Amino acid sequence: MKEEAESAQISRRQLVRYAGVGATLVAASPLIGGGPAFAHDNDDDNKGNQHGNSRDRVWRAGDHHIHSEYSGEFDTSTNPPTFHKGADAVYPIVTNAIMAKNFGLTWAMCTDHGGPTHSKVNLEQAYPDLLRSRKLVPEVLQFWGMEFDTPAQDHHTLMIPHHEDEAQQLFELESRFAKNDAFPADKGRDTEAKMIEFLKAAKDMRQKPLVIGHHTSRSATGFGVYGQDTPREFRNGNNVAPEIYVGFEGAPGHQAGPLNGGARGGYGNYPTHGGFDQMTAKVGGLWDSLLGEGRRWWITATSDSHVHWTRGGSDFWPGEYSKTYVYARQDYADIMDGLRNGRIWVTTGDLITSLDLTAKSQGREAATGETVTLSRRNRTDVEIEIKFRPLAGKNGNGDRPEVRRVDLIVGQITGPNANLDADTNPTTKVVARFGPRDWRKQGSDYVIRHTLRNVEADTYARVRGTSTDEAEPLADGLESPWSDLWFYSNPVFVHVR
Repeated sequence: MKEEAESAQISRRQLVRYAGVGATLVAASPLIGGGPAFAHDNDDDNKGNQHGNSRDRVWRAGDHHIHSEYSGEFDTSTNPPTFHKGADAVYPIVTNAIMAKNFGLTWAMCTDHGGPTHSKVNLEQAYPDLLRSRKLVPEVLQFWGMEFDTPAQDHHTLMIPHHEDEAQQLFELESRFAKNDAFPADKGRDTEAKMIEFLKAAKDMRQKPLVIGHHTSRSATGFGVYGQDTPREFRNGNNVAPEIYVGFEGAPGHQAGPLNGGARGGYGNYPTHGGFDQMTAKVGGLWDSLLGEGRRWWITATSDSHVHWTRGGSDFWPGEYSKTYVYARQDYADIMDGLRNGRIWVTTGDLITSLDLTAKSQGREAATGETVTLSRRNRTDVEIEIKFRPLAGKNGNGDRPEVRRVDLIVGQITGPNANLDADTNPTTKVVARFGPRDWRKQGSDYVIRHTLRNVEADTYARVRGTSTDEAEPLADGLESPWSDLWFYSNPVFVHVR
């Protein structure tokens, strides 16, 4: 189906009639707006944030894991199965887009659950609604895809590039490879071999999708005791399709769980730490193990929105609590390029609204997701600059969060690990901690500078910050997620030749 170019203008009454019950939550506010918008194309303050010759790129907040009423249920007593909307998630696609814009997102993605013959539901029912939502809320780039029923693993984002045949591309991948799409069920689909086959097929497509792991330790039974997702599977998949299989959620969705007495993130066996998955939160843990091999493996933060916590669910609206910022132009292709290449940082609770990490040496520099290459023959001190911007107003909870500390984390890149199950990088350390006395104001931003002396081996640096006084993020209990805020950058790389 081809999307029409014209954007529709609608009244509040038309919006509520189309969007249904979810839209009534915002009908009392200004139409499609009222919340903080953190990407400003014409903001002079952002000119200094543009990397290299990346014209018109700024940090743009988004969410690639959002459910609509098309995360429903199937009656398999009929043949073919009968689909019923709204069984698991309840909001129309357009309602999610409205709320995404209200909370400052400029891009979002519809990721509904699969099921027996769900590929046909996506093609014939959900996709036309996405096209309507794009017209109704043109300010938010709305990607097409799904929460992929990953063979042998937990769910993943399957993000389809925006193009004329995007619906058919998703139908092909879902109908061929989603483990729950076959009817009757086919156990042969739920194998790692099928996952590898899927990644190879995706890699060979002219329009290349993205695959990002969801709530990767939700099924873990302890620290380092993994469940559906294992280090070996991440490595095998990334080896096959490194430009397709690019990362996992650092901060999973369902962060509002404690507000209704549940586990943060839905992690009922082993908890999140500061709202982040153990694979990300542990310094020198699995994420650092993958980075230490030189992998370009990125983290994101999502809402996994199904039902808002005020209606008994465990979720925030898209952008209300978690944001994934991508350094990109406001177009579909560049957003995907930023996600594919690690121009990403994440935050919870709007602790900050901008984060730039750069490494400079020998007259060269690189930013988040990039590599600076140095010569051993010259002095190899590396200047690290961290520039962040605190929230100017109030966040979704009506708070004015404050950054209490920023950590610089550095690890060595030692090459591929023969142990596919490895989940540690002993070289990775917090090399410096900074408090308010250590940063200086520069316009709307705060700047921290630190020198890494005599960098003689391939290295990466990443940054995190917090509103708490915890030296390391503690295991989460039933405390309010609004009192435990963190931000994480993706790494910048240093290559010494």
